[in-house]
Amino acid sequence: MIDTFETYFVESSESHAPIATTTLLGIGWSSAILWLASNALHLWIVNTTLWANASKVLAIFGTVLISYVGMRLWVFVSKTPKKQELPPAVVSAPGNVPDSHRSLPALVRREDTNEREQHDIGGHEHERVSNRSLSVVLPAYNEEQVIASIVSDVLNVLSRLRMDVEVLVVDDGSTDRTRSIVAALAANHSQVRLITHSTNQGYGAALASGFAAATKDLTLFMDADGQFDIRDLQRFFPYIDEYGAVIGYRIHRRDSWMRKLNAWGWKHLIRLVLGVHVRDIDCAFKLLHTDFLHRYPLETRGAMINAELLYKLKRAGYSYREVGVHHLPRRGGRATGASPRVIARAFRELFIYAREWRREERANSRQKTVTQQHHNSSSISERNTLQ
Repeated sequence: MIDTFETYFVESSESHAPIATTTLLGIGWSSAILWLASNALHLWIVNTTLWANASKVLAIFGTVLISYVGMRLWVFVSKTPKKQELPPAVVSAPGNVPDSHRSLPALVRREDTNEREQHDIGGHEHERVSNRSLSVVLPAYNEEQVIASIVSDVLNVLSRLRMDVEVLVVDDGSTDRTRSIVAALAANHSQVRLITHSTNQGYGAALASGFAAATKDLTLFMDADGQFDIRDLQRFFPYIDEYGAVIGYRIHRRDSWMRKLNAWGWKHLIRLVLGVHVRDIDCAFKLLHTDFLHRYPLETRGAMINAELLYKLKRAGYSYREVGVHHLPRRGGRATGASPRVIARAFRELFIYAREWRREERANSRQKTVTQQHHNSSSISERNTLQ
């Protein structure tokens, strides 16, 4: 999938006409809205303060509407690009690690109980989950500062649940020591497996590789930056048999106001375009049934991945349960989710795939109608024959 609008314009000269059309319509509508807001309303609203506030509201609403219609028009008139063939992920077998990476066993340590609260897991919880198996997918990009402690947390907490566990760390083309650190962990812990991308393919691509490699009956994915507490997982298990997925929402989000504002706008845009209603759509702490992930492979490769996942759950008829989770300050590394490149890719994937999925929905609906009509005709013929 092409990463930015700029790259797409360079590679496809056919985009010029729709972009020009969208731009001209945007200029025309903007001029009309601004004129209406500044002049026309004054004819009906005498009070100056009320007129000023109404003009602002109308101008904001008109701008949002123009932006939405413009993006929809651009996607509607453009051709769906061919999916980019990404280099395959390399999945290492447990323990199959070069000797050069076996020098870091001390990086995995049991966490000091004085540093963070240790949640007591009762006997009934052991009985509830000990007969389940779990794949934990950790997408990682340049997380050398925290990846060892994150894997250590996961292994230590889940070992107390006596579950059959595998930890799949997906290195998405890191340029630091993330890969070698995880390789050393895999050499010393049979539950840890390293999946590597030769280049940075995106957050969604990392999750997709992890999901494809998962072998247990349940799959949890969480970010590898230390902002989630694996201990929250024990509150998910009571619901997973009843629901298709249990998804977290951050109770007190530890992010900047700009990231919170971006998340609020993205959540409402997803609600408008895909009809997905959740509190925290991009919370990277979700528990799912692995067979669902294998039956409905994900197509997007960027930050759109969470929206696609929830949309496909809804479309397949599954329900999900929302559970609050703790959100912690980042332990290290650098956040990349709010970069213009990532945001542009997410918007582009949203509108392109939304169009594609709606076409599929309409085709499925027509097929169901034809099938139902055929069934009704067959039933009528059978009754007439019996009479």
